[in-house]
Amino acid sequence: MNLIIETPEDIPKLFAEFWNKRNARGIANLFTENAEFVNVVGLWWHDREAIFKAHDYGLKNIFNNSTLELRKIKTKLLSPSVAVVNVRFKLSNQTSVSDVKNPGLRQNIFTFVLQKSESSWLCVAAQNTDIVPGKETHVVDNEGNIKAVDYRKS
Repeated sequence: MNLIIETPEDIPKLFAEFWNKRNARGIANLFTENAEFVNVVGLWWHDREAIFKAHDYGLKNIFNNSTLELRKIKTKLLSPSVAVVNVRFKLSNQTSVSDVKNPGLRQNIFTFVLQKSESSWLCVAAQNTDIVPGKETHVVDNEGNIKAVDYRKS
């Protein structure tokens, strides 16, 4: 697949489109060969093929009925060929797991770092962060479990 991506804003739009079609190869093709991707729990993939494999697994097992909805895009052009695109997404219908039969809605912020070649924009790095309403940070409790907390309410 040889995509021509004309604007930085097309990357998150295509990411959501490919996600909703369960097209992991399409997602991977938004990235350069040596791109970096950090997911919401800190798993870190170091090239396009690893990004493909992770999304192929995720879209088949974790997000097989999910919908990713683009909510807001903010772009900063750092130069004519470099952009940072921050995107707010809403994720619904994640696959159930263990005792969680109906995972709730998730909101997240993606940061895409993009570079333009002669003909197309591609992503060189991306990071996904969950939005945890009403929380400021995470702590690890005495049992080793991570949880979101708000120091203003302690």
